[in-house]
Amino acid sequence: MHPNIVSDREGMCPECGMRLVAASRRNMDDTRRNAEKIQRDSASSPHRSAHARHEGHDRHKGHRTNIFKIKFWVSFALSIPVVFYSDIVQKLLGFEAPAFFGSAYLPFALASIIFFYGGWVFIASAYRELKGKMPGMMTLIALAISTAYFYSVAITFFGKGETLYWELATLITIMLLGHWLEMRAVSSAQGALKELSKLLPDEAEVVRNGPTTALGASKTEIVALSELKKGDIVLVRPGGRIPADGIVKEGISDVNESIATGESKPVPKKEGDAVIAGTTVGDGSLQVTVTEIGDKTFLAGVMRLVAEAQSSKSRLQMLSDRAAYYLTIIAVVTGGITLATWLALSDAAFAVNRMVAVLVIACPHALGLAIPLVASISTTKAARNGFLVKQRLALEAARKIDIVLFDKTGTLTKGEFGIDVIIGAISGDESKALQYAASVNSRSEHPIAKAIVMEAKKRNVALLPVADFERIAGKGAKAKIDDTVVFVGSPTLLSEQKIILSSEMRDKTETLSRQGKTVVFVIADGKIIGAIALADIIREESREAVATLRAMGVKTAMITGDAEDVAKWVSGELGIDEYFAKVLPGEKSEKVKLLQAKGQKVAMVGDGVNDAPALTQADVGIAIGAGTNVAIESAGIILVRNDPRDIPKIIRLSRLTYVKMLQNLFWATGYNIIAIPLAAGALAFKGIFLEPALAAIFMSASTVIVAWNAVLLRGKRI
Repeated sequence: MHPNIVSDREGMCPECGMRLVAASRRNMDDTRRNAEKIQRDSASSPHRSAHARHEGHDRHKGHRTNIFKIKFWVSFALSIPVVFYSDIVQKLLGFEAPAFFGSAYLPFALASIIFFYGGWVFIASAYRELKGKMPGMMTLIALAISTAYFYSVAITFFGKGETLYWELATLITIMLLGHWLEMRAVSSAQGALKELSKLLPDEAEVVRNGPTTALGASKTEIVALSELKKGDIVLVRPGGRIPADGIVKEGISDVNESIATGESKPVPKKEGDAVIAGTTVGDGSLQVTVTEIGDKTFLAGVMRLVAEAQSSKSRLQMLSDRAAYYLTIIAVVTGGITLATWLALSDAAFAVNRMVAVLVIACPHALGLAIPLVASISTTKAARNGFLVKQRLALEAARKIDIVLFDKTGTLTKGEFGIDVIIGAISGDESKALQYAASVNSRSEHPIAKAIVMEAKKRNVALLPVADFERIAGKGAKAKIDDTVVFVGSPTLLSEQKIILSSEMRDKTETLSRQGKTVVFVIADGKIIGAIALADIIREESREAVATLRAMGVKTAMITGDAEDVAKWVSGELGIDEYFAKVLPGEKSEKVKLLQAKGQKVAMVGDGVNDAPALTQADVGIAIGAGTNVAIESAGIILVRNDPRDIPKIIRLSRLTYVKMLQNLFWATGYNIIAIPLAAGALAFKGIFLEPALAAIFMSASTVIVAWNAVLLRGKRI
C-alpha cells in the first residue's frame, strides 16, 4: 500500500449489493484524487439515489463483523446461567439450581443485559426497516424479543405464570451467531479503485531545459506525480513504469502493455508512438511528452468503468429476507387476531400468553441460520477446492450461468511466450537454429529472448560462448559465435541481409504468422539457418475446463485484445463456441453487456486491469489468483490455483448450495404451518394449547435440523 494512503473504511450493503466506501487520503496525485471523484460521482448517480432511499431500511447499516462476534460471546456467556435458572429446564433435567439472596431475580437481571446489549442492534435495525416500509427479519426478531422480554418482566413483578427469559436469551444469542456468520460471509473488501492507483509510480523523473552535463545529456529532476503537467517531458528508465499518458519524444524500447490492453506481446515503441500510464518499459529508455493527466488518462477511464459497473448492479434480495418478510406479516396479523379473539373470550393474561406463543414460534431462530450457515460451509468447501468466494451473491448466482467468457491472456493461456515450432532451412538444422538463437539471446532481457533460452535449457542444448553482443532496436540482436556473425530477429533482418527464403519455408512461416505467432529468424554469415515460431502458451487445463463446461450445458466464449488470427487459432484449439478479437479495454464490459442483452447469464474470467470493468459488469466475476490485484478486487470469486478446471466446480457448488438453502428455508419455516395455528389456540376446543415455552422448544428443534442439514453439504463432492 502506498504510504500516502492514510486510512480506508470499507463496507458493503448486502441487500442492494452496492459498496459503501469512505476514504481519507493526503498528498494524492491527480489520478488518485480522481479515484475519489469517481466514487463521489457514482454516489450522486441515479443508482446512488435509489441506494440512498434504500438506506432507510438497510438492516446492516452500521454493522461490522466484530460487533456481532463480541456481542455473541458476551450473550452466550450470560445465557448459560439464565438457562440453568429457568423453571422448565430445571424440571426437564430434574435438578434445582443453587439458591441465594436475590437468585429469583438473576434471570431477569442477566436477560435484561442480553436484551439491551445483544438485542438492541436488532431493534435499531427493525426501526430502519419499518421507516423504509420494508419489514423483514429484523422486524420479526425485534417483535419476538421485545414481546418475550416485556411479557417476562410483567410476570416477574406483577403477575403469575412462567417467564420466557431463557427463550429470550437463547433467541438473541442464536440470532447474533447467525448474523455474525452472515456478516463474515458477505463482507468483501472493495479496493479496485485503490489498487488501480497503485499501478502508478509515486514520482516521475522530469527532463528540464538544456544540456547541462559534460556528455550533453539533459538535466533531470525527481518530482511528485501530483506536480506533473501537460507538456512535461519525463524520462522512463528500463524496467520503470510510465507515470502518465503521453507520446514518445525520444528513444526506442519495447513496452509491456499487457496489464492495460491484454496484449501478451511487448509492444515496440519509438518516437511518435503513444504510451499508457502504468505500463512498464523494457530494455531501453524513453523520453515521454505528457499529454494527459488526472481524469483524462486511460487509467482514470478504467476506474470510471469499474465504478459505473459496480453502481449499475441490480439489487438482489436474499431468499431468507423474502421469507422473513412474509413470515413477519403472517406473525403480526396472526398475533393480532389471536390477541383480539382471546380478549373477547378470556382474560387479558391468557390472551397475551397466546399472542406471545404465536410470536415466539414465528421468530426465525432457524431462518436466521438457514442461509448464512450454508453459505459459511460452502465458502469453506470452496477454499478447500481451490477457489475463494469474496462475494456470497457471486456464488449464489453461479448456478444460473449460461456462458463463461474467458479472457485469453493469462487465463486460457499462460501469458508468456513459449516455442511452438522450429523450422530448419534444411533438415537437421532445427537444433542448430535453437542453439545459435539461445546463445545470442542469453545476454538479452527481452521476453522472447528469455523464452528461447528457456526452451534450449529444457532440451539440454548447450549454449555457445558469444562475443560482440549488440541489441538491434526493434529488430533483434547480433553477436559472434566463434568467427560466425549471427543475427536473430524479425523478418526485417531478412531484407537487410538480402536473404530470400525457399518457397516451402516462406509458406510455413507465413502460415504461422497468420495464426498470430511471432516468427524469429536465425541468420549465420548471411545464410538462413532456420526460423523459430513463438506463441502465448495454451494451458492444458483450459482444454479440460472447456470440455467439462460443455458437458454441463454451459457455453464458452473468449475475449482478447489480440488480432483476429490469434483469437481464431486459440478458440479453435480449445473448442470455444465464440470469440471476440481486437477488443479494447473499454469494450470488454460492452461485450459482457452484449451477451447479457441476449438474455444470457454471464460469468467473466480474467486477470488483468483491463478485465476489471468486465468482471464487475458480469453476473459472476471470476479472477485468476495470479492476476493483478485490481482484477481480484473486482471479482466475486478468485481461482487460487490459477486452474480453469475449477470453474465447473464453482457452478456445481453453487447448485448444491442453492438446494441446501431451499431445504433449510423449508425446515426453518415449514413447521410454522402447524405450530402457529396451535400457538394461536386453533385446537382450544379440544383442550390443546401450545405454551410459549413449548413453542420455543419446537423453534429450537427446527434450528438443530437446519444446522444438521447444512453440515451434510460438507460431504458432497464437487
